[in-house]
Formats: sequence, structure tokens, C-alpha cells
Amino acid sequence: MNSNRIFYEKHRCGCFFVVVSIGKVYNNLMSTYSKLLFIINPRAGVRKKDSALSDIILTFSDYGYETIVCFTRESGDAVRLVAEHVDDEIDRIVCMGGDGTLNEVIAGCREISWDKPLGYIPAGSTNDFASSLGLPSDPVEAAERVMTGQVHPLDIGTFNGRYFVYTASCGIFTKASYETPQRYKNLIGHFAYLLEGMKDLTSLHSFHMRISMEGHVYEDNYMFVAICNTFSLGGVMTLDNSKVDLGDGFFEILMISRPHDLLQLRSIVQALLEQNYDTPHVQFCRTDQAIITCSQSPDWSLDGEHGIGREVNRFTVIPGGIRMIY
Repeated sequence: MNSNRIFYEKHRCGCFFVVVSIGKVYNNLMSTYSKLLFIINPRAGVRKKDSALSDIILTFSDYGYETIVCFTRESGDAVRLVAEHVDDEIDRIVCMGGDGTLNEVIAGCREISWDKPLGYIPAGSTNDFASSLGLPSDPVEAAERVMTGQVHPLDIGTFNGRYFVYTASCGIFTKASYETPQRYKNLIGHFAYLLEGMKDLTSLHSFHMRISMEGHVYEDNYMFVAICNTFSLGGVMTLDNSKVDLGDGFFEILMISRPHDLLQLRSIVQALLEQNYDTPHVQFCRTDQAIITCSQSPDWSLDGEHGIGREVNRFTVIPGGIRMIY
């Protein structure tokens, strides 16, 4: 008969100590297990993560971890939860949610100078960054990967002083990433982004920008600009794997100019489908810093979350800014 049991002990801030007993005394386990902080966004993505929670915690226990479970309720909670538990002798942090949840956890880790490994169980609607890391979509399999994977230093970025993990973008598709209602994202995933983005394509809004980096200056009316460290953007377009390295100290910048006629629009779509980034209207380069001057102050999306743009925006890379397990 299986003797495994899960014990929950209420902790401060509505969190829980979770320990799995395998025929041992609970108090002894409290002193022998390492501690793991598990931050969960219960509203992110698909619901299959809910039924997998016990199996995930059992997986952590099998590898010798006492789990402290914390649920986020609103924006900014994950940053706060990391800060509140830094004195609890946590050996590992794992988060489960979408890219926005990961963004907050990494921001929290940077603010407290956390240098231990971070694990990620993707449970959002598109999980762009998880796809770039090759993480399993099944939550229990992802938990196993957190326990057995290798630790890799990964670059992160700052945009006007705010941390982001894999993309800062503005223009078409950008509003869709944070304006599409969560219930629709949960149902249709990245198609929600695509359908909402099509509304922007019909009007073809653009912004005049001057982008200075690495001694080069790009200036045009752009309908989309993305600073990224990923192979996929919003589930809408993909980048050539051979052109992207997540730990080389550089981010990539994709710039798409506004077409003047239908023929130019078709050539842009064709270039993106073929991943051809050396065309008159699609440009692609690498940099570790940039200054982006805009004629207006368009809103940006940072890892799918709303970010306020300025007339002058500053981007920098933090090489090896976080250590992740995958």
C-alpha cells in the first residue's frame, strides 16, 4: 500500500509548507528536507496544472524538497513573494504560470541578488520562452525536468530600468499580448494573439523611430519592433534557431517597416514566413544595448505584460542575469 502523505501547514502570507511523508516522522522531515519555494499563478493558461499539483509536489519530495506553496492574486505578487521568503533559507525557486509570471519571479530574484537555480513549469497560453528552452508542456514532466535538468546562465534585458526575460516589443500584435481577455487566451492560445493582431494589421499603424546601437543607426516608420532573446514571438512568428543564442550576451532586434502598398505588405509576410530578415522592409541584428527614440510614446509589451514607453527608451543586456534549470 502506498504510504505517501502530503502535509500542509499554513504559513504567513497565505502560503503553505508542503511536506510529503514516506513512512517517516513529520518533524524529522522538516529538519532533513531542503526548501523549495513554489510560486503559482492560478489564473494563468490552461487548467490541467490544477489537477497536477499534488503530483508536482510529490515529484519535488522524491528529490528531497520540502515545498512552500504560494499563490499569486494580482500583478506584482510574485516579486513580493520572492522578497518575503529570501530569509527562509530557500534552496530553489520554481514558478508555474505564463511568461508574465516568470518575468515577475526573475525580477524578484534580481532585486534580492538571488544566485541559486530557478525552475519554470509553463502553464500559460503561449509559453514562448518555455518553447525556446525546450520545456515539456505537461506540468509533471516539467517538474521532473526542474529536478533533473542542467543549470544554464541566461541573459536577461532591461527596458527603461524594468527587467524582461525574452521580449520587449511595440507595434502590431503588441496590444494583443496584454489586451486579449485571459479567458480567450486560455481557450484558443496563440490564435487569440493572431486574431487580435489582425485588427491592427488592417489599419497598419506605425511609429517613426530612430534606433541607435553598436555604432549603427536605423531610422524609419516601423509597424513592429521587437527586442528579443527567444525563438518565438507571441505564438505569431518564429525566429531562425541558428540566429539566436540565449546566453551569448546579445539580444536580437527585429524591425519591420510600414509598407506603402499591398505588394510591399505581401513581401513582408513572405519574408517572415521564410525567416528572411535581410529585405528592405524587414531588418534583423544583434546588440547588447540600444537607444530607441520615438516620435510618440507607444506602449510596449514586456514578456506579454503592459509596459509604458517613452520618447527615449533605453535597452541593455545583463549577460548571465539568471540561472535557470532546463
